[in-house]
Amino acid sequence: MLGIAAAVLFLIAFLLNAAGIATNEVLSSTNFMLVGLAALALHVAGIGGARPAQRWGRRR
Repeated sequence: MLGIAAAVLFLIAFLLNAAGIATNEVLSSTNFMLVGLAALALHVAGIGGARPAQRWGRRR
């Protein structure tokens, strides 16, 4: 789930940067990119994903 959120944040950062939209400091493309990197790091670390029982199926 955090991987999808990171992809959306990267897309927003790209669109802001490509269009040259001037925003305030809070909504800058760099901040979107940094939040996306944080979400991606949490996703790679295994936080925010499916529960282990859902991910691997039922063990017998």
